[in-house]
Amino acid sequence: MIRILVTGGTFDKEYDEVRGRLFFKDTHVQEMLDKGRSRVPVSIRTLMMIDSLEMTDADRALVVEQCRQSEVDRLVVTHGTDTMVETGRAIAAAGLAGKTVVLTGAMIPYAFGSSDGLFNLGSALSFAQVLPPGVYVAMNGQCFPWDEVRKNRDTATFERV
Repeated sequence: MIRILVTGGTFDKEYDEVRGRLFFKDTHVQEMLDKGRSRVPVSIRTLMMIDSLEMTDADRALVVEQCRQSEVDRLVVTHGTDTMVETGRAIAAAGLAGKTVVLTGAMIPYAFGSSDGLFNLGSALSFAQVLPPGVYVAMNGQCFPWDEVRKNRDTATFERV
């Protein structure tokens, strides 16, 4: 069993055509799993629906606490890409012995139809099943230790540092 913790981010944004803005409604994670025909046993918990640039220390503390309290030792956290590494740092600092936590996100909202989110979610689930305990970021088909990755805004990809 893998616990998926949802925090929002571009992954779950919707587009308001009338106002011309992005907003949050509900998570798309279950729909994505269904569309990808995933057979991995998961439980999904929505913690918040926010842009990661608006994530506070209190929000990160909630993510850490949910990882700590989880009865399973393999977790995927959907997250906005801008501050994913900061949340990875907070989780790692908590010293969650024996747990594998994989953060993932999307550069393009799933609702747009051309999102990288479905691929990234599938990759994160796969990595969460096979990686040893630790905190990781899975993006673009690659997986990095949380402290060896950065978002390259010029190429819109994640890369090893």
